[in-house]
Amino acid sequence: MLDEKGRLFGKINIVDLLVLILLALAAIMVGLKLLGKNGVLPGATASQAKITYTVQVNNVYPQVYESLRQYVEQEGGDQLMASGALLNAHVVSVVSAPHQNTVTISSSSGALTLPLADNLLDLTFTVEAVVPNRALNEVGTQEVRIGKGHNLKTVHFEFPGGLITDCVWEDVA
Repeated sequence: MLDEKGRLFGKINIVDLLVLILLALAAIMVGLKLLGKNGVLPGATASQAKITYTVQVNNVYPQVYESLRQYVEQEGGDQLMASGALLNAHVVSVVSAPHQNTVTISSSSGALTLPLADNLLDLTFTVEAVVPNRALNEVGTQEVRIGKGHNLKTVHFEFPGGLITDCVWEDVA
Protein backbone atom coordinates (compact mmCIF):
# COMPACT_ATOMS: atom_id res chain seq x y z
CA MET A 1 0.00 0.00 0.00
CA LEU A 2 2.76 2.48 0.89
CA ASP A 3 5.54 2.97 -1.63
CA GLU A 4 9.16 3.95 -0.91
CA LYS A 5 8.25 7.67 -0.76
CA GLY A 6 5.52 7.07 1.87
CA ARG A 7 2.63 7.60 -0.53
CA LEU A 8 -0.60 5.67 -0.15
CA PHE A 9 -1.30 3.64 -3.32
CA GLY A 10 1.50 5.64 -4.95
CA LYS A 11 -0.81 8.69 -5.16
CA ILE A 12 -1.05 10.62 -1.88
CA ASN A 13 1.20 11.11 1.11
CA ILE A 14 -0.23 9.74 4.37
CA VAL A 15 0.23 13.13 6.10
CA ASP A 16 -1.65 14.87 3.27
CA LEU A 17 -4.45 12.31 3.64
CA LEU A 18 -4.77 13.08 7.36
CA VAL A 19 -4.90 16.81 6.61
CA LEU A 20 -7.69 16.22 4.05
CA ILE A 21 -9.67 14.15 6.54
CA LEU A 22 -9.36 16.88 9.18
CA LEU A 23 -10.50 19.51 6.67
CA ALA A 24 -13.50 17.38 5.71
CA LEU A 25 -14.44 16.93 9.39
CA ALA A 26 -14.14 20.68 9.97
CA ALA A 27 -16.40 21.38 6.96
CA ILE A 28 -18.99 18.92 8.31
CA MET A 29 -18.91 20.57 11.75
CA VAL A 30 -19.38 24.04 10.22
CA GLY A 31 -22.29 22.73 8.14
CA LEU A 32 -23.99 21.25 11.18
CA LYS A 33 -23.48 24.48 13.10
CA LEU A 34 -25.08 26.48 10.27
CA LEU A 35 -28.09 24.19 10.23
CA GLY A 36 -28.69 25.04 13.85
CA LYS A 37 -30.26 23.10 16.69
CA ASN A 38 -33.53 22.35 14.91
CA GLY A 39 -32.05 21.35 11.55
CA VAL A 40 -33.41 24.43 9.76
CA LEU A 41 -31.19 26.64 7.61
CA PRO A 42 -30.98 30.28 8.67
CA GLY A 43 -33.69 32.27 6.92
CA ALA A 44 -35.84 29.21 6.27
CA THR A 45 -39.34 29.35 7.67
CA ALA A 46 -39.69 27.10 10.66
CA SER A 47 -43.12 26.42 12.01
CA GLN A 48 -42.92 28.67 15.04
CA ALA A 49 -45.68 28.61 17.60
CA LYS A 50 -46.74 30.62 20.60
CA ILE A 51 -47.61 28.28 23.44
CA THR A 52 -49.31 29.07 26.71
CA TYR A 53 -49.02 26.34 29.29
CA THR A 54 -49.63 25.83 32.99
CA VAL A 55 -47.28 24.17 35.45
CA GLN A 56 -48.53 22.75 38.75
CA VAL A 57 -46.09 22.79 41.69
CA ASN A 58 -47.22 21.25 44.98
CA ASN A 59 -46.14 21.62 48.62
CA VAL A 60 -44.76 25.17 48.57
CA TYR A 61 -44.29 27.23 51.71
CA PRO A 62 -46.43 30.41 51.81
CA GLN A 63 -43.28 32.56 52.34
CA VAL A 64 -41.85 31.28 49.05
CA TYR A 65 -45.11 32.11 47.25
CA GLU A 66 -45.13 35.65 48.69
CA SER A 67 -41.49 36.17 47.67
CA LEU A 68 -41.91 35.12 44.05
CA ARG A 69 -45.18 36.97 43.38
CA GLN A 70 -43.40 40.32 42.96
CA TYR A 71 -41.37 38.94 40.03
CA VAL A 72 -44.30 37.25 38.30
CA GLU A 73 -46.56 40.28 38.72
CA GLN A 74 -44.06 42.73 37.21
CA GLU A 75 -44.79 43.91 33.68
CA GLY A 76 -44.04 41.10 31.23
CA GLY A 77 -43.66 38.51 33.99
CA ASP A 78 -40.47 36.70 35.01
CA GLN A 79 -38.28 35.44 32.16
CA LEU A 80 -37.37 31.75 31.93
CA MET A 81 -33.80 30.62 31.55
CA ALA A 82 -31.90 27.41 30.84
CA SER A 83 -28.18 26.70 31.03
CA GLY A 84 -27.47 30.34 31.85
CA ALA A 85 -29.29 31.66 28.76
CA LEU A 86 -32.50 33.70 28.76
CA LEU A 87 -35.39 32.15 26.82
CA ASN A 88 -38.23 33.65 24.80
CA ALA A 89 -40.65 32.62 27.55
CA HIS A 90 -42.13 34.31 30.63
CA VAL A 91 -44.09 33.25 33.70
CA VAL A 92 -47.03 35.65 33.46
CA SER A 93 -49.18 34.56 36.40
CA VAL A 94 -49.27 32.39 39.50
CA VAL A 95 -52.27 31.24 41.51
CA SER A 96 -52.15 29.52 44.89
CA ALA A 97 -54.50 27.04 46.53
CA PRO A 98 -54.24 25.31 49.90
CA HIS A 99 -52.52 21.95 49.61
CA GLN A 100 -54.83 19.03 50.42
CA ASN A 101 -52.44 16.49 51.90
CA THR A 102 -54.11 14.18 54.39
CA VAL A 103 -53.90 10.58 55.51
CA THR A 104 -56.93 8.56 56.56
CA ILE A 105 -56.66 5.83 59.20
CA SER A 106 -59.57 3.41 59.19
CA SER A 107 -60.51 1.21 62.11
CA SER A 108 -63.54 -0.72 63.29
CA SER A 109 -64.72 2.33 65.22
CA GLY A 110 -64.50 4.70 62.23
CA ALA A 111 -62.01 6.71 60.18
CA LEU A 112 -59.61 9.39 61.33
CA THR A 113 -58.27 11.91 58.81
CA LEU A 114 -55.04 13.71 59.73
CA PRO A 115 -53.22 16.47 57.83
CA LEU A 116 -49.61 15.59 56.94
CA ALA A 117 -48.40 19.15 56.55
CA ASP A 118 -50.11 22.37 57.51
CA ASN A 119 -50.09 25.70 55.64
CA LEU A 120 -48.52 24.42 52.41
CA LEU A 121 -49.71 25.69 49.02
CA ASP A 122 -50.15 24.27 45.54
CA LEU A 123 -49.09 26.80 42.89
CA THR A 124 -50.25 26.99 39.29
CA PHE A 125 -47.95 28.99 37.01
CA THR A 126 -48.95 30.24 33.55
CA VAL A 127 -46.09 30.45 31.05
CA GLU A 128 -46.15 32.12 27.63
CA ALA A 129 -43.41 31.13 25.18
CA VAL A 130 -42.52 31.24 21.51
CA VAL A 131 -41.00 27.95 20.34
CA PRO A 132 -38.91 27.89 17.16
CA ASN A 133 -40.21 24.49 16.05
CA ARG A 134 -43.87 23.62 16.60
CA ALA A 135 -43.19 19.89 16.22
CA LEU A 136 -40.58 19.80 18.99
CA ASN A 137 -42.28 22.25 21.42
CA GLU A 138 -38.99 22.89 23.18
CA VAL A 139 -38.66 25.70 25.69
CA GLY A 140 -34.93 25.76 26.27
CA THR A 141 -33.99 22.12 26.56
CA GLN A 142 -37.38 20.86 27.75
CA GLU A 143 -40.24 19.60 25.62
CA VAL A 144 -43.64 20.99 26.57
CA ARG A 145 -46.31 18.31 26.63
CA ILE A 146 -49.42 17.96 28.80
CA GLY A 147 -48.71 15.53 31.63
CA LYS A 148 -44.91 15.86 31.35
CA GLY A 149 -42.69 16.87 34.25
CA HIS A 150 -41.23 20.36 33.95
CA ASN A 151 -38.45 22.25 35.72
CA LEU A 152 -39.64 25.82 36.05
CA LYS A 153 -36.56 28.06 36.21
CA THR A 154 -36.67 31.82 35.89
CA VAL A 155 -34.22 34.59 36.61
CA HIS A 156 -35.49 34.77 40.21
CA PHE A 157 -36.81 31.33 41.26
CA GLU A 158 -36.72 27.64 40.40
CA PHE A 159 -39.04 24.66 40.99
CA PRO A 160 -37.67 21.33 39.74
CA GLY A 161 -40.77 19.18 40.33
CA GLY A 162 -43.55 20.77 38.27
CA LEU A 163 -46.12 19.05 36.08
CA ILE A 164 -47.58 20.53 32.88
CA THR A 165 -51.36 20.43 33.27
CA ASP A 166 -52.52 22.36 30.18
CA CYS A 167 -51.13 23.74 26.93
CA VAL A 168 -52.56 25.84 24.09
CA TRP A 169 -50.73 26.19 20.76
CA GLU A 170 -51.15 29.22 18.45
CA ASP A 171 -49.46 30.14 15.17
CA VAL A 172 -47.02 33.03 15.34
CA ALA A 173 -48.09 35.91 13.12
